[in-house]
Amino acid sequence: MSVLRRHRSRDLGLALSLVLALWAPAATATGVVSPPAAEDPFFGEALYHAHQGDFFSALERLDAELSQHYGIDEPALDSLYRHLDDAEFSVGDFELRYRMHHRAGRAIRAVLASDVDAAVRAEAAYRLARLHAQKGQPDEALVVLDRMATPQDDGLREDVAFLRANALLALNRPEDAATTLRALASRKGYAGFADFNLAIALLESGDVKSAAIHLDRAGRVKAKDRDTKAIRDKSNLVLGTLLFDAGEFVRAQSFFDRVRLSGPYSNQALLRAGWSELSAERFERAVVPWSILVERDTTDAAVQEALLALPYAYSKLEVHGRAALLYEQAAATFGAELAKLDRSIESVEREDFLRALEREEIRRDSEWVVRLRSLPEAPETHYLISLMASHPFQTALQNYLDLADMRRKLMDWQRSLSAFDEVIALRRAYHEPRLPTVDERFRKLDAQMRVRLSQREMLRERLEKLLTSPIPALLATGEERAQRDQLTRLEAALAKTKVDAATKEALERRIRRLHGVLDWRLETTFHDRLTDVHERLVELDGHIEKLEAQYASFVRTRQATAHSFQGYSDGIAGLRARIAEASERIEVLRERQGRELTRVARETLHARRDRLRAYQNKARFAFADSYDRASKQQAR
Repeated sequence: MSVLRRHRSRDLGLALSLVLALWAPAATATGVVSPPAAEDPFFGEALYHAHQGDFFSALERLDAELSQHYGIDEPALDSLYRHLDDAEFSVGDFELRYRMHHRAGRAIRAVLASDVDAAVRAEAAYRLARLHAQKGQPDEALVVLDRMATPQDDGLREDVAFLRANALLALNRPEDAATTLRALASRKGYAGFADFNLAIALLESGDVKSAAIHLDRAGRVKAKDRDTKAIRDKSNLVLGTLLFDAGEFVRAQSFFDRVRLSGPYSNQALLRAGWSELSAERFERAVVPWSILVERDTTDAAVQEALLALPYAYSKLEVHGRAALLYEQAAATFGAELAKLDRSIESVEREDFLRALEREEIRRDSEWVVRLRSLPEAPETHYLISLMASHPFQTALQNYLDLADMRRKLMDWQRSLSAFDEVIALRRAYHEPRLPTVDERFRKLDAQMRVRLSQREMLRERLEKLLTSPIPALLATGEERAQRDQLTRLEAALAKTKVDAATKEALERRIRRLHGVLDWRLETTFHDRLTDVHERLVELDGHIEKLEAQYASFVRTRQATAHSFQGYSDGIAGLRARIAEASERIEVLRERQGRELTRVARETLHARRDRLRAYQNKARFAFADSYDRASKQQAR
């Protein structure tokens, strides 16, 4: 009798809150949230895949996004920067959901070691404790729970208490577990579950009477969801079994009657209800549940047992003719099931079983294990439903399916590398013929640009000197310089001309006056001209900034163009080698896991076949005995 563990949907609880952080607009009336345009789209894509249950794709995208974020020069400019803590926490969450327990544990411990919000720290501690519990380390889980602070959230506080109780039960401390579970028994979120686990703790403590009270409470709980209805049925089944083992057959029957006829425990309840009536020597009433049970799926062990139990009840009623007929039908049914089992064993040997499990359209359904019954080409699955529903087999099976998925992923990636080769070849064919011409023109423009920059630097230096040592002539316009040059030429020509002294003196005086006019104009307008030059130089600086920005943009574009087809060969070759190596390892692991699953399935089918043969032999002997009794009864 195992402790039932219930974990409410908390695994993506924090991720859902992260979606609200990423998706700024409020939810609409239909509950659909629209994504924003300004946040990190790759993190949102990873969360989308996680909400679809595709945690491998979510990890693939989020790991790639985080690795690129850590490799950039200015991470604060990246759109992921403000969600970095949430992304790192989500990585651990996705790894946990994908059953990568070792990596998930490291990621969660990293979150606990960082400076995060108290609510996030509590969630991470709970997740780490539950991880230890899933790995069969209840002592480690208890240590983590003891160290964590009391959560502020009521729902998380209840989950922590329930996990603590399960850890205590696993450590064989039922008294301490019962103390914790009593506080949860009245909580609405754990209605039925806390009472059931409390009953198990009390049974392990030897308090059968109190355990029966809590099983009765769990068996009466009002339920609307499937999980609570299932725990209610199981509580009634367990309590009825306890009373049956104690010899209280009539009371046990009342609890078996509470179990739903359509629930997962209905077959067991019908079978034990019949045995309770038979043990109480109420043979007519034992026929009723068994008659219902024998009409159900004959691959179920309870139905097969009922095929023998029903005619046995009729023999107790001394209706030997009916008993003989039912025994004959049971023997024929067992023979048909044995033939089906033989085909199942042959199918498992041919590995058809594993191929059936890899069918994508089956696994997309949340109840794909049950749907395996409907596969006509996979008869081996008919008798393996109970085996596949067990936790150890489910874990091994999921590992096998994950390996098969990873193999398909690697094959897709291998094909993608060929597509990358084609893209790079197209880029090379387009850019390489054009780059030499572009580079030649760029070199000419670069030389002109350097000349203009040196001229601008020279002007700046002259302007700085004029501030301390004014030289008005340096700010003369082109026209003024031409006039000064003309006056200088006139002076030289006058010196060479032979004229009388009076005329020469008059001309020299006029030339000096014109020089004075120019000097006066330069002296009086020097400051205005200096200001104007400074403003023009500032305006020139703006143009130079634009020019340098265009220059840097061209350089980046040129480098990006070259990088778009250069340097990928080694990286792609390395990835091909890594994919090939990983494919070989995955294929070896998949085959090994497949052989283990096949072995377990084969042993299970052989055990079922041995039991069916024993049932068939019993049915044949009982048929002969009932037929003989019926004949004697008819003779009398």
